[in-house]
Amino acid sequence: MSFKIYVDGQEGTTGLQIQDYLAQRNDLKLLKIDPEKRKDIAARKKLLNEADLVFLCLPDAAAKESVSLIENNHTKVVDASTAHRINKDWVYGLPELGNGQRECITRSNRVANPGCHSTGFILLVNPLIKMGILPTDYPVSCTSITGYSGGGRKLIEKYQEVKKSQSIDSPKPYGLKLQHKHLPEMTALTGLDNPPVFLPIVANYYKGMAVSVPLVMDKLIEKTKAEDIQKRLSDFYAGEKFVTVMPYEDDSLLEEGNFFNVEACNDTNNVDIFVFGHEEQVLLIARFDNLGKGASGAAVQNMNLMLGLGESTGL
Repeated sequence: MSFKIYVDGQEGTTGLQIQDYLAQRNDLKLLKIDPEKRKDIAARKKLLNEADLVFLCLPDAAAKESVSLIENNHTKVVDASTAHRINKDWVYGLPELGNGQRECITRSNRVANPGCHSTGFILLVNPLIKMGILPTDYPVSCTSITGYSGGGRKLIEKYQEVKKSQSIDSPKPYGLKLQHKHLPEMTALTGLDNPPVFLPIVANYYKGMAVSVPLVMDKLIEKTKAEDIQKRLSDFYAGEKFVTVMPYEDDSLLEEGNFFNVEACNDTNNVDIFVFGHEEQVLLIARFDNLGKGASGAAVQNMNLMLGLGESTGL
């Protein structure tokens, strides 16, 4: 059986990447809209209702509009926008959350794809709260560095254009009003009482992300050590194909035994989790491709589950 797939927003960064994944498949039929009709509501509505599954790669308002145009109970939706991520009528598309999340995605017709920063943060923090290690009122902070593709087409064009004429090598912190659009899901999907203090940073390389969360040991519920947290996380993610908890204090995983390579998971759907620290402090880092597990790869993973296909097919 060949499933019909439509990408609404096929010209954006995420939409193009999803189409690259789907082009390698022979079990799917990709529905296309004429470029001149991509803003034609009637043309979009026809394809939205014809498809077995739709990817929404649109701004929030446009994503909500597309959902409203679907008039059947058949078409499944994976929404890559922020519009539905904390909507209780939608399932959050992170199978590795545990507690039956994978099964919920499999049964759902409406799945909200996670944000890139949120993916790393939730994979680090959610298990520690579930295991009773991290209190929900802990004042969590988070830093996330990403390649400029994380900013979408406009930022990609800006970096690639400026590169031709001048240097923009220095990393650039942003979101300094502390109201980043990923904060609601970062809070809700971990169970924290309050949003983390979150500092995203864009740097002059195309893709690759490292999300880091520092913790102070004597503020945790359960007295523990960094190596114990590594073991607990390793047990939590045992059996997950796309999440690997790396060995504790293995200098061979760092360049020259000291430097962290943010791009080492690029072109995969993988997340590598690292635990660094000592008896008093721990630093957690999640590394992944912001266009892979941080966006398009995760969307395809969710599609596979929703259509009853092998979860890792095409990834």
